[in-house]
Amino acid sequence: MRRLWPFTVRGSGALALGIACFIVANELGVVELMYFGMLLLGVLVAAWVSLHLVRRTDRVTRSLSPDVGTVGRTSTVVTRVGVRSPFPTAPGTWQDALPLGVGGVARGSFPAIGSGFRGAEKSVELEYTVTGVRRGIHSLGPLTVTSMDPFGLARRRMTFADHAKVTIAPASIELSPLINLLGDAGGTLHSQTNHLGQGADNLVARPYVPGDSMRRIHWRASAHRGDLMVRQEEQESTPDAVVVLDRGVLRYTADALASTGSDPGFETAVSIAISVLTRLVQDGYAVDIIDTDGTPLAEHIDGGDMTAVEDVRTHFATLTARKDDHLQRLSKVFLGVMTGPVVLVTGRFDRADADAIAPIVHHSSLPILLAVSPTQDALGRALDAGWHAASVPPFSEMASAWTAVVERGVSRAFR
Repeated sequence: MRRLWPFTVRGSGALALGIACFIVANELGVVELMYFGMLLLGVLVAAWVSLHLVRRTDRVTRSLSPDVGTVGRTSTVVTRVGVRSPFPTAPGTWQDALPLGVGGVARGSFPAIGSGFRGAEKSVELEYTVTGVRRGIHSLGPLTVTSMDPFGLARRRMTFADHAKVTIAPASIELSPLINLLGDAGGTLHSQTNHLGQGADNLVARPYVPGDSMRRIHWRASAHRGDLMVRQEEQESTPDAVVVLDRGVLRYTADALASTGSDPGFETAVSIAISVLTRLVQDGYAVDIIDTDGTPLAEHIDGGDMTAVEDVRTHFATLTARKDDHLQRLSKVFLGVMTGPVVLVTGRFDRADADAIAPIVHHSSLPILLAVSPTQDALGRALDAGWHAASVPPFSEMASAWTAVVERGVSRAFR
């Protein structure tokens, strides 16, 4: 409960007038002024009592739609206040405290509540919109409700300590697809698997030919077709891709290690990584997203599994930088491995880094380098080694930079 002067401007004026009546009545001996002063004080006391001696219980719950917010996008917050009071409550105003991580206007008029002698709880629904400003987990609340008596003389401010956690995921941008832009981006590097066993999705039935084993007869298909059918495994081919997010704090600033949303360079890198991950999964790639030392930042994601992508977005809401710097040893992660597209997202980048990651080109069908703060000649060095490289522009221009990389192979305009 936050304390403040209990009377409004009108009530304060009534109090001052009542005191003045007592003083003047004492000086001039006018008894009527004494009665008038007592009447004013009695009204003020009644107004205060009507607000403070009414027993009521309040319960505050909040819900966010969608459940996870995103930097730069709006979400709707619905706050429900449960009120139980034997007497009617006066209208007032409300205000919900917003953290630095979200922006918006969270205030409005609080409606009057009728009496509830039967003890039934009444619910007041308050709705407002917020915009994600800073990645991370933030706390909404407390809620403050200020009410006045029917005459507008006294006021009461009640603060409810209930808080609600809201998760703000990194911003993402729609990128152009890889499909049909670079041909077979996976090339011969597609991972091929055979799933055996009756009832698997990749099983097909074909007519029986002499020499087929009787154990391979597909009885369900045979009954349906009226001829003997045998099971045949269909080979599946899924292109692989790898997204590498460099979290080394030396590539950014110390703020990236301390908390989320505090370093613009690291925030850009995280947003680019989640945008690329979303694009690749939508294009049907099976994607691994790793750190520069090979540590997985999320579980392996199958092509088209957008639910898993949303889980990664939520997980990345709390992602911070790390102390160790492993970029110059990244090529060891790909030793003996052949894969499809490899997208490396990093911060500071120089010639020595370009030389260190040059061997990765021979292990990928489409090596893409996106650097937030490259030195002047670093990207040229990476381009000469075979990387499709670009300096990350302002996030609003990232879509065009990505298109330039995947369509022309290089992006000199953003160097």
